[in-house]
Amino acid sequence: MTLGQSLKSLRNKKGLSQYEVADKLGIKRGRYNSWENDIAKPRFDMLDKICEFFKIPMNELIGQSEEKMYVSSNLSPLSEKEEKDIAKRMEKIKNDLTSEDGLSFNGEPMSPEAIESLLEAMEYAVRQTQRINKKYVPHKYRKENE
Repeated sequence: MTLGQSLKSLRNKKGLSQYEVADKLGIKRGRYNSWENDIAKPRFDMLDKICEFFKIPMNELIGQSEEKMYVSSNLSPLSEKEEKDIAKRMEKIKNDLTSEDGLSFNGEPMSPEAIESLLEAMEYAVRQTQRINKKYVPHKYRKENE
C-alpha cells in the first residue's frame, strides 16, 4: 500500500472529506490531494502531524510491518555482519538521542513516540543506503562474508 492509499483509507474510515482533513492539518486541499494521489510526499514533520491526527504510529501510516520494513526487490539482502553493524549504529544513535536532556523538534520536546518514529525512519534510511551502496561496489572489492 502506498502512502497515498494509506491516507485515503484512513480518511475514509473517519468519514472525512479531503477538505476537512486538510483544514485540520492546516494545509490546502490541493496539497493533501497530491499526497493521496502519490503525486507529492509530505515532509517528515507533516507525517508526524498526520499520525497525531489519525492517532496511529508512523509505521502504520507509511505501510511498514512491525517486523520488517519494505525493501526494494532489486536490492541485495544484507549479510549477518551488516545487520549487526546496523544494529550497533542504531543503538549508538538511540543512546545519543535519549541521553540528551530536553531533546526537541521545532522548539517542542519530542515525545517517546516521536523519538521512536525518528529512529525507525533513520534505520530504514541506513538499511536502504547500505543495500544501494552494496549494489555499486565491484565484486573484487567486496569482503568474503558480504
